[in-house]
Amino acid sequence: MTGRLIAAVVTTICEEAIIAGVVIWGLPRLDIHLPLSVLIAIMVVWAVNSIIFYRIGSRALRRRPVSGLGSVVNDIGKVVNPLTPDGVIKIKGELWEAKSAGDHIGAGENVMVVEQDGLKVTVVRAASSKDKSPQ
Repeated sequence: MTGRLIAAVVTTICEEAIIAGVVIWGLPRLDIHLPLSVLIAIMVVWAVNSIIFYRIGSRALRRRPVSGLGSVVNDIGKVVNPLTPDGVIKIKGELWEAKSAGDHIGAGENVMVVEQDGLKVTVVRAASSKDKSPQ
């Protein structure tokens, strides 16, 4: 067992003990009485919640960190704001500042990235919209 798993189990047990204490001793002082079945249901839901978040967190910690900016050269995108010559395009669901390498390109037209300079791309009108569909 890893130290992180042991810590997760111990903290979950402590959290459930606090919940039980509140339900058994705290709420009756406020004249709120919950049946034992409700306490058991709360404890089960809390335990399942803890397991789910532990698994999600473990996957996130095992994932390799992403560093640097990926290249979008040769990707196909769709014009959002007309390129006259500057505008905005959408590539794989992301908006990019773009500059047309040629003439005016209208909104809704497909373009292909030919150059990338940081977060700004240079594009040309796509040869055929059937080659690749933009995201």
